[in-house]
Formats: sequence, structure tokens, C-alpha cells
Amino acid sequence: MHRLFALFCLLWAMPVSAQIPDYVGSERCIACHEEAGTLWSGSHHAKAWTQPGPDTVLADFDGTGFDHDGMEVTFRIDGPDYLARVVEKDGSTTEYRLHSVVGVAPLQQYLFETGRGHLQSFDVVWDVEQGEWLHLYPDQDLPPGDGLHWTGTYKNWNARCAECHAAGYRRNYGQRTRSYASDQAEIGVGCEACHGPGSAHLDWTTGKTPAEGLSAQGFTMDFASGSEAVIGQCAGCHSRREALADGNPLPGTPYHDAYTLALLRPGQYHADGQILDEVYVYGSFLQSKMYANGVTCLNCHNAHSGELLAEGNAVCTQCHSAAGNPDFPSLSPGDYDSAAHHHHPEGGAGAQCVSCHMPEKVYMQVDPRRDHSFRIPRPDMAAETGAPDTCTSCHSDRDPVWATETIATWFPDDRNRQPHFGQVFARARSAPGSAGPDLRYLAQDEAQPGIIRATALFLLEPAATSELATEIAGLLAHHDPLIRSAAASLQRAAPVQDRLQRLLPVLQDPRRSVRIAAAKQMINVPPEIMSNSQRAIVQQAMADWQRSIRTRLDFPETHLVLGGIALVGRDTQVAERAFREVVTLDPQHPDAWPMLVRLVHANKGPEAARQALREGLSQVPDHPALLGLQSQMNP
Repeated sequence: MHRLFALFCLLWAMPVSAQIPDYVGSERCIACHEEAGTLWSGSHHAKAWTQPGPDTVLADFDGTGFDHDGMEVTFRIDGPDYLARVVEKDGSTTEYRLHSVVGVAPLQQYLFETGRGHLQSFDVVWDVEQGEWLHLYPDQDLPPGDGLHWTGTYKNWNARCAECHAAGYRRNYGQRTRSYASDQAEIGVGCEACHGPGSAHLDWTTGKTPAEGLSAQGFTMDFASGSEAVIGQCAGCHSRREALADGNPLPGTPYHDAYTLALLRPGQYHADGQILDEVYVYGSFLQSKMYANGVTCLNCHNAHSGELLAEGNAVCTQCHSAAGNPDFPSLSPGDYDSAAHHHHPEGGAGAQCVSCHMPEKVYMQVDPRRDHSFRIPRPDMAAETGAPDTCTSCHSDRDPVWATETIATWFPDDRNRQPHFGQVFARARSAPGSAGPDLRYLAQDEAQPGIIRATALFLLEPAATSELATEIAGLLAHHDPLIRSAAASLQRAAPVQDRLQRLLPVLQDPRRSVRIAAAKQMINVPPEIMSNSQRAIVQQAMADWQRSIRTRLDFPETHLVLGGIALVGRDTQVAERAFREVVTLDPQHPDAWPMLVRLVHANKGPEAARQALREGLSQVPDHPALLGLQSQMNP
């Protein structure tokens, strides 16, 4: 077995953490900060996760029912308990007691415990505006046993959701028993979920000087430390990302120390960067000129209520006006809230800034969310990128050609109709080989946002060459962690010695996400070509990656990674166990079954492989790769 792989499999001890303050609870904060507490107590943050009771449960549990696709649910109240009797489409019947409540508008979700500490998010939710039960996935066939069924791994609250709905949350997953003993300092997004544990702040109010590393007031998060820190604090939950540690990190932890951000990938974003799947704002905002010029979430949203600072266009015209805003001197003053700019009737929907610059998409059936990239409408690109056109989204009786011509009439200056990264990304998605030169140009273009450049590097990976790895090596020292991470991933195409030399500094990067991106490229670098000091650097970065993986052993995706690592190390026994865990957690996982069958064949012989094949076909009967294996194994 490869020695570096063996090293990776060791259980590395966690470093000793510095002493951190204790959580004290939001009520202790509100006792002094009454105004902020009043704003917060009515917010979606405060009601993000609550205990069930007459004041929190908005749904009608009093003898109501709901039927969907062979599933029947009856809701009832028994004393203090809210109960749901669920008859699944396979006939199995279970009555669950409501564990806790999620959200307050426009819908409310309900959590039930299904055993071994598993909290599961029920697919039947309460539509608050319509006052009726609603199924979140009405067009999907999700029987019991499916990973996407409400009792399945992908609807597990402990792993997938809780860390953004609590303060001081710890998952506490036991891999051997596949059980949870999760806990938290406080459910709901309370004061300490953003500011950090409050005990040192209470000490500060008595005259005690905060310890080194805390803010002047004794918090782990310092909201006076700059726009990047403020945005990163919000982004920890308002982003599509992979967590690199268990539970939620201490507020104030730099974003790229705690998470790996999802880039503008197919299935998550349209080619032009517009939102597609649920991506939770941050990846959109990073594309914007507002982000580039130091605007933060708190320039538009009240920190405690979460509401906008003004109504309608006023939230935009606090900066986008003839008077401008001295905090953002690069902004050109102008009268944007007028028909001369928006060319729509005053007061109508078309006159609202958000209608054109923040198009919305509806998720979870009734939850509209706005794109935060603050983009200029480009109907001229609709045919090329396949992305939505905000003009014809409203004017559904017209087409993008009409919209393009209309905008050209309104704004003859074509400065905002120049070539766009979305055109390159669209070509890269459909015909990767044709977009290489343009992707390389985007990756090196300092005028582009970091997330665009990082995505360009990601899209170059399938065609990576040693020449390309050399060309972009300078980006390994870029100031943006997204670009450094993406550039590190492309070094896999470099010759081993070049890769080692280029990535040694990156393996010591101040941001964990970058170190891990570099560590992944070292799996097949032989230890014998390294000096002792180099080997120590590689080992430490590998330990970072290993610790991160161990915090997500309840994710099927994690075991896919472990299986891949084992295959690189040619350890088929470990690989088989990893892929077996994938299909245990997600019985319909399409990528795991064919590999599992092959590994069983290698480890245990043809008859055991046929049994594994039968198992796989029972879960995914139409899987082409499994059907191909069936024809090979049963000629």
C-alpha cells in the first residue's frame, strides 16, 4: 500500500484549541440590548428553529389530513404533543411526535425523530400564506428506502441543516451505530450565532479585559474588522458550501477556513451565473460590482431583524441616486428611480429595481428568492447561454429578440453588451474543447470577480495539461482563496516534481480550504522524492484533509471520496467498505453500485459479485452500467 495513503489513514490528533468563551443564551443579551432584542425576537433568525407549542406551531394539527402519491398523513394534538400518523405508500404506518419546528414564513417545516437520534425534515409542510398543507416534491416518486425520502440521508436535519439553525451546534455522529447525539447551546439563530459566545463580553461589562484573540468587547466575531469579515459571517449559512469542520464554526472564523464554496457549476448556476438550484446568496453576491466595491449585507439589511433598511427602491437609492453615497465614491451619481432609467410606469412592478436587477426564483414550492449578483439584463445572451431572461420572464408574450431590440433603443451605448463570461461558460459546458483559450483568458483576467476566475479554472480541469499547469502557476499566490484553491486543483496535471515544488507553499496556506485543495493533489506523490521537511509539510496538510473528512462520515459523498483514495492506494478491501457505506446511506446512489460490484468481484469472487449486482438492481433496476455488468456476468 502506498505509504502516503497509509499515512492518510492514521487517526490524527486534533490540535489543542485555545480557550474560548462560554455560551450564555440570547436572553442574557437582551437583558441589556433591549432594542436589538426586540428587532431580533420577531425575525426569521429567531424563529429558524423552535420548540413546538401554541405560539410556534402555525399548522392546523387538529384532526387534519393530507394525501399524496399513496402516502396518507393524519395530524392530531394530544395534550402538549403534536402528532402525525404517517401511512407510507408501501403500507407501513408510524405515528411520530413533533420534535421541533423550522421557520415561520412563507412555509413552516416540521421535524420528527425516527430513531437513533435522527431528526428528519418532513416533506409535508404548512403553507403559511394559503393556510394549508403542501408537499415540497409533488412530482417526485420518493418511496421509503429512497435516499431522498423524508426519512432518508438527504433529509436528515442533524447533518444537512441544523448547523445553520442553532448556536454552538455539535453533530456528534457515531459512525459504527449510525446514530446522533447532537446538541447545541441554543436552537434558533440567536445573538451568539453571529457574535460568538458571550461570557467574555459579560466579563468585559464588569471591567475585565478580554483575552487575546477576542474583540475589544470580548467577542470572537468583530463586526468592525472590515467588510470581508462581515460578509463572511453571513455567508457561513447563506451559501452553498462544504463544511470543513463539525457543527458550526465559532463566529469570526474566516469563511475559507471553515468552508469550501461551491463554484458556478452546472446544476447549481446557469452558465451566466444566475441562480438555478438553491445556492443561498453568497456565490451570487461575489459576482457583483457591489461586492467588489465594499458593499456588505448590512448596507441593505438590518442586522437584527434581517429586514431591508428601507422599502421598495429606497433601499437602492440610498446609494444609487443623484446625491450618491460618500461611502462608495466610485459609484456614478444619477437618477435611477425614474422612467428615464427604468422605462416602466412609475410605481408598477417594472419600475422596481429588483424586477430587472434581482430576478427571483421560487424554491420549496412557495419560497421566492432573489438573485444577488445585481446583474444588468442581457436578453441578447438568452439563446446562447440558455439562462433565464428577466425581460421575458415578465413579458411572457414576447421573446428575447424583442427584449434585446427594446433595450438597445433605450440604451444605445453598448458598453453593457460586451462579451460576457456566461457565453464562454455555456460553450465550455456543451463543448469543452472549444472554450479552452477563452477560459484561460478569463482565469487570468484581473477585471473578473474571483468566483468567475475560479470557475474558469474548474472548467479547464478535464483538459488540464502540464503546459496549462505551468501557465496558471502564478495564481497559486493570488490574494483570493477561491482562485488559489482552483489553481491548486489544476496542478494535478503537472509533473510530480513540479507539482511538489509549486504546492509546498500552498500546503501551508493560511486558509484551510486552500490547504485541503492542495493536499488532494499530493495523494500519488511518492514520499521518497521528498525531503524530511517537505514530507512534514505534506503530512500536516493531509492531516487537515483527513480531519475534515472525519467530520462528515454521515454523508454518502464522503465515503465516495474515501473509496477513491483507497483505490489510488490500491487497497480494494478499504475501497469496498467505503462504497458499501455509500449505498447503505444512499441505496440509489448511481455511481457507487457499479464500483461496489467490481470491488466485490475482485475481493470475494464472481458469486459474491452477482449477489451485490442483484442488490444493486433491486435499488436501481434501470442503471445502464449495472445492466452491462449483468450481461457480462450472466452471459
